[in-house]
Amino acid sequence: MSQGTSSVRVDSNVAQRLIEHIRNKTTDTAPSELRIPIDQFVNPARADAEIALLKRLPVIVAHESELKDTGSYVTREVLGVALLIVRQSDGSVAAFHNMCRHRGGRVEQAAAGSKRVFMCQYHGWAYNSEGGNLRHVPYEESFGEIDRSCNGLKRFTTHVRHGFVLVELSSPPGRSIAGYFGPEVDAELAPWGLERSQIFLDKSFTLNINWKLVMDGAVDSMHPQFLHVGGVGKLVATHTAVFQAYGKHGKLFQPRRKLEQLVREGAELEGSSKYISSLLLLYPNALIIGAPDHVEFWTVWPVPGNPNQSTVHIRFLVRPEILSPEMESRINASWDILANAATQEDWPMEEFIQKNAQANPEGTFVYGKNERAAQHLHWQLIEDLGNGAS
Repeated sequence: MSQGTSSVRVDSNVAQRLIEHIRNKTTDTAPSELRIPIDQFVNPARADAEIALLKRLPVIVAHESELKDTGSYVTREVLGVALLIVRQSDGSVAAFHNMCRHRGGRVEQAAAGSKRVFMCQYHGWAYNSEGGNLRHVPYEESFGEIDRSCNGLKRFTTHVRHGFVLVELSSPPGRSIAGYFGPEVDAELAPWGLERSQIFLDKSFTLNINWKLVMDGAVDSMHPQFLHVGGVGKLVATHTAVFQAYGKHGKLFQPRRKLEQLVREGAELEGSSKYISSLLLLYPNALIIGAPDHVEFWTVWPVPGNPNQSTVHIRFLVRPEILSPEMESRINASWDILANAATQEDWPMEEFIQKNAQANPEGTFVYGKNERAAQHLHWQLIEDLGNGAS
C-alpha cells in the first residue's frame, strides 16, 4: 500500500511496460492465435468433465470474515454439493457435507449463523459443529447398532489463504495450498490485506451463459471502448495491457485513462492501483479485481446438468482500517458502474453468444494474439482436459 493513501502499488516493471505500450500504441501478445471448438460451450459431456475438474481443484467457497467466531457457519451449494462451512475452536475452518448420514437431509437450512449443534429436521440426528461428529440419535436404543466413529458428517479438505476459504471436493488430502498459489500469486495478493478485509457488498446472479464466456468477458482487454462506450470504456484503456502468467494463474494489468493522459502530458508517473487496474485469475474460476481502494472478488460457477448456465457470485472486499463514509460512497459508485457494465452490456452480449453457440455448435471461437489474457484460461483447460470436442 502506498503511504498516505488507500491505493496499492503495482510492480514497477509492469508499470513501465504499460507506459511503453501507451507510448507505442501496443499491447502484450501471445505467440499465436488460439481456436476453441464452439462445442465446448454447449456440450453436456464437456461440461461434466469441467465440473469434475473443478471438484479436483481447490475452489474458493467463502471468506474468513464470514466466520468470525467459533461455531459460526455459512452454507453453500458448490457444483451441486451442499456445504456447511464452520469455524472450529482452534481457529481453523472445516467444510462438511451438509447431508445427514441417516437419510440424506440437510443438517442446516439457514444461509449463515452460529451453532454448537446441527440437527437434521427429518429424524433429529444431531452433529457437533466442532469436528462434525455424530452427537445424538433419537430412539437409538431401538434403531440398531450405530458406529459413531464413521457416521459423522463427511469432511472435505479445506485450506485458508489470504483470507479465502478453499475446498477440494474430490481430491485426496495432502495438496500444498501454498504450492498451488505459488510465490508470485502470494506476492500479488499480499498488499491488499485480504486476510483482514471484510465483505462490503455481496451479490449473486444466475445467467444463461456458459461459465467460460463469463470468464472471457471479465479478462477481455479488447472490448471496453466498443461495448462500454459511456461507462467502463471511459475509465480503462482498450488494446493496452500487460499479462503475467503465474503457472495456471495469471494477472491482467490495464492502464486507467488517467495514466494515458499523464503519459501524454509527460507528467511524473505513479505505478499504483490509482492509475492501473488489475485482474488476477485464480485458476480455475475466481477473479480478484483491484480497484483503487477495494477488491472485487468474483467466483464463476458452472451449473451442473446445464452447460448453458452459470452462477456468478460477486463480493467487494475492503480493509476496515481504511473504510470511511467518503470511501463507502466511492465503493457504492464503483458498484453502480460495474452493475451497469455487467447486467446491461457484458452479460446480454454473452447471452447472445451463448444462443448463437447453441444454434451453431460447429466451428471455433478465435482468440487473437492480442487477446493473451483471454487465451490463458483456455490453455490451462486444454492442458487438463484436451481441446477436442467432447
